[in-house]
Amino acid sequence: MVKGEDAVRRKKNKAVRRKIRKQNDSSAVSAKVASIIAAKKRRLSGKRRMCQGMCFSLPTPDDPFNDRHGKEEFKTKSTKKKTHTQKAEKSVDGKGATGRKDTLAGKENEVTESKNEKKKSVTATHNQGRECSIDLERASIEVIKKGSHCGRQGQDCVNSESPSKFLIWCLSSIENALRLDDAYTDGELFFNSWGLEFWKCYSTGKDIMETSGTSASTEQIAWMVSCAADTIARKEKEGLSFPSPFLLFLVPTQEKAAKVRAVCKALKPLGIHTVSIHPSATLDHQIQGLKSCEPEFLVATPERLLELVSLKAVDISGASMLVVDELNSICSADHIDTIKSIKESISGAPRLVVFNDCTSHKSLPMVQYLLPGSICRLSLNSSVTSQSSCIVQSVKVCESEEEKLKKSIQVLDQSWSGQTHKLDVLYILRKDVKSQKLVATLKSKGYSISVGSDTQKLNDSVDSDRRMKPAVSMIDVEHISTADIGKYDVVLLPSFVPSISSYVRILTRMARQSVNGVLHSFLTKEDSKLAGPLIEILEQCGQAVPEALQNLHLTSNMMEE
Repeated sequence: MVKGEDAVRRKKNKAVRRKIRKQNDSSAVSAKVASIIAAKKRRLSGKRRMCQGMCFSLPTPDDPFNDRHGKEEFKTKSTKKKTHTQKAEKSVDGKGATGRKDTLAGKENEVTESKNEKKKSVTATHNQGRECSIDLERASIEVIKKGSHCGRQGQDCVNSESPSKFLIWCLSSIENALRLDDAYTDGELFFNSWGLEFWKCYSTGKDIMETSGTSASTEQIAWMVSCAADTIARKEKEGLSFPSPFLLFLVPTQEKAAKVRAVCKALKPLGIHTVSIHPSATLDHQIQGLKSCEPEFLVATPERLLELVSLKAVDISGASMLVVDELNSICSADHIDTIKSIKESISGAPRLVVFNDCTSHKSLPMVQYLLPGSICRLSLNSSVTSQSSCIVQSVKVCESEEEKLKKSIQVLDQSWSGQTHKLDVLYILRKDVKSQKLVATLKSKGYSISVGSDTQKLNDSVDSDRRMKPAVSMIDVEHISTADIGKYDVVLLPSFVPSISSYVRILTRMARQSVNGVLHSFLTKEDSKLAGPLIEILEQCGQAVPEALQNLHLTSNMMEE
């Protein structure tokens, strides 16, 4: 029986609908095509598989280094009891300190990796849209391990092979902000030579004296504030709080205060708030501003800071780090007593960083007041002026060899009688009969003497009433190129060195761990040829030239004519 036209059309439409259903059904296609279709559906709906997060996820504010690859962080309940003091739970303004603590400590948790990793990389997305991959293995530095000299005031030394990820993150934030403002066009902060050396010195826990002879640059400020922010993050992670500003940054002018604050402003999204105070603003305005916030960093000129401290507008007693920039400029402006008052207002012993202009010795008493203990010298300037900063050069002209020996012993007695700290004394001698006479004289006075590194120790026992006398070391002038003289604060040259290059070598290598170095030189008419070069060294280092040395130089010129 022949079907009608309507039946044929219905059958044909049914076949078409079946074909369309098969095309839309992913189960009818191959497994590969089906996975592509499913992935597209998940991508459009905002859901991805775990493996896709590794390929397509981007850094976020909660996970800036993409450590979790887009995965959610699983939170587990802590079984430890939190024992925060009332001071830690509540800040000065009553808003509570937990907000800043969570901001810093939480971010520190997110960016901390195992210390045993040999390679760490950080991806910092610039505002211009480019990405900078940083290999921290290049920034690896050997750090002095924890020892007796580490950290005062209970501060722990940073004992790791490279700067922490949070510190690098702070540097990245600063660099991106400066590039956006067109205020920074040099190379990357991460591999700045001075910054890496500063981090190495900072990790030892000692005070730091910078002797390059210039004020703090943008790169140097960035590294100092980043190290301070890293310390805050680590301490707050341990449950500590800072009711007072953690960092005091003293500057001589309002312009320098603005420069420092411009660098620190980039750390505000990380929970570090900076306040700048200077004489250009009214006292009432600054008092109200300090009452409304709790800054971690305080950038100030000395006179205005002391005013606010005297009015009890700000409490700096708990400051943990003090940076003094352009110390000579501050001292030249008659703020010596102001600096001392600020230092006395800080309880305990804060970490100090002093930028000392090495071309003048006017600020030496202030440097010795601020840095009484063991220090780290930091300078990438290899000049004689920079390397001999804070070392006093004492030159005496004598009539005879006997007078030289007598005066050298008098200098040693005076140094010992007036000492307030451990004194390390070094005699640099020539091999002659006079040296043997000097050794015998010092032995008779009760000094403990060691001659060279390859000879026996002399005069091991001393009288009970003379045990406090310093041990005196003696080496031959021929061995100064190989001897380690960095630990000696007082060096005596009873017979002047044969060349001015030897004198410079001694001057730039002694007293590396203190600011109390003194180099005593004793000359006679036989050393008149070296008087001229020695005068040039003294003038170059900003030290007074004795009249007797000037006369010796004139005598030498007359003899040559």
